[in-house]
Amino acid sequence: MNYQNGRLRELDFLRGLAILLVLFRHRFLFTLTYRIGWIGVDLFFVLSGFLVSGLLFREYLKFGEVKPVNFLIRRGFKIYPIYYLTLLIYLLPMLHRPDFNNHYALGDFLFLQNYIGGWGYSYTASWSLAVEEHFYFGLALLLFLCTKKGLIQLKIDKDFKGVSPFEKFIFSLMLLCLAFRFVDNSLYPYRFRQNWAMTHLRLDSLLAGVLVGYLYYFRNAYFKRLFNKRKYILLPLAILLPLFTLFIHDASQSFFTMTIGFSLLYFSFSILLSYFLLNENISARLDRIFSKMVVNTVAVIGFSSYSIYIIHTFVYNNFDRLDLKNPYLAFILPSLISIFVGYLMTRYLESFFLQVRNKYFPSRIDPNKAKVASGSLVAVPIEAVKLAD
Repeated sequence: MNYQNGRLRELDFLRGLAILLVLFRHRFLFTLTYRIGWIGVDLFFVLSGFLVSGLLFREYLKFGEVKPVNFLIRRGFKIYPIYYLTLLIYLLPMLHRPDFNNHYALGDFLFLQNYIGGWGYSYTASWSLAVEEHFYFGLALLLFLCTKKGLIQLKIDKDFKGVSPFEKFIFSLMLLCLAFRFVDNSLYPYRFRQNWAMTHLRLDSLLAGVLVGYLYYFRNAYFKRLFNKRKYILLPLAILLPLFTLFIHDASQSFFTMTIGFSLLYFSFSILLSYFLLNENISARLDRIFSKMVVNTVAVIGFSSYSIYIIHTFVYNNFDRLDLKNPYLAFILPSLISIFVGYLMTRYLESFFLQVRNKYFPSRIDPNKAKVASGSLVAVPIEAVKLAD
């Protein structure tokens, strides 16, 4: 693993790939990039599930409990300032319009847009932020009940001793999401926006990341053995499974995509994430394949991915007024500006609020080691979650 300022460079690289896919989806360049670009959001979901659950898993490993209020406050400092400041930029130009919808605008403010309108009102891509926000609250509550109330025990398992109750519960929720997708897309096919965006239909992608996190922190030795034994089957699957998107013109109108397709994607991205976590030479291998400069550049883009995700629609919309005829120029210029502005927002605006957060609401987690409730130390690679902290 390659750590830079407490961050895993290779996971930032994955984040960079995710946001680049989103940019390809939201600005047409080639048919191939447009059709496959939307899966960047699903990659974000799996990564977020792993990274955010890792924060709570590490807290439990050290204290034998989690404090959801402190976790949610720290999440809020990372998410809300940039979100609401940027939301004003989107909403203010819309206020003078006669068709301005207060109801939809309120949905954006309350992170309910994915249920009220399906996609975001002020900017379409904000629906996925609502899904993640609901996930943060739900996961914090779940782990609080598991650890404080003893509903489901979390414990280190160096050797496989059967599927744990926690894994069974998470997997059951994932199956329930799939069942909901079949029901909603069968009964309400005209409601394609909500069917694409509602949390209870998309939560399984985040939960897949939680399962990877559980294996990584609580069953690390078994996880490594199992993955290394099956990787020559799993890795080709990780590449092949997302390819169905190349043959679907409009994913939001595809019953297959909106049901099984989402499941195939999170399975693929869970394998990819596992490979990046468990392969000790992954950073050097990426450098050999893409070159160190390219990997570093994509990792920096991944570092700024949240701000880029929020601001890129604003940049794209304003560039549409220029009516650029060259499709390459129409993609490259606004994309580069989105990346640059997003980087500045992350580097200066987000970092300011994180400094305030760390001063008044410090993390409970020791960055050097984790400790289980019984007092024994657990040697697991835990630095990766700094990406989400």
